[in-house]
Amino acid sequence: MQLNIVLVEPQIPQNTGNIARTCAATGARLHLVEPMGFRVDDAKLKRAGLDYWYLLDITYYRDLEDFFDRNPNGPFFYFSTKAARVHSEAAYPDGSYLVFGREDRGLPESLLRRNYAQSVRIPMISEARSLNLSNSVAIAVYEALRQNDYPGLLETGKLTGRAD
Repeated sequence: MQLNIVLVEPQIPQNTGNIARTCAATGARLHLVEPMGFRVDDAKLKRAGLDYWYLLDITYYRDLEDFFDRNPNGPFFYFSTKAARVHSEAAYPDGSYLVFGREDRGLPESLLRRNYAQSVRIPMISEARSLNLSNSVAIAVYEALRQNDYPGLLETGKLTGRAD
């Protein structure tokens, strides 16, 4: 299963680094839509995902228009606190794009209005504004993978036999 994680204008390098690590560990492709609040060579970004950077399949885009021009066929799922449908109610087929907005304001409302049927939310208490972006991506990625029986991922571990 090919899963695509799209970050629209990410602002915090540590979040993007953590998300890059999640993508590398799960085989998901990472799509970064500019403008970003940091440079890709930012030490904080690399440090968060450094051990896994070589495993990452990453593509950069000038803006949302460039992203959609180069990826015209979804399916797209837009993650937002403004969505009515819970993320676990959606079915994520092969090739799905999980789209996330910037940390401080989310996805543009104009995009959500045009695609409200494909918008999903992660449940939380009403007093909470939102989850951390890297946590939200991890929740979404693992829900999509769970629905598809974790294709290509190791599901069992093995003890080393070493003494603690």
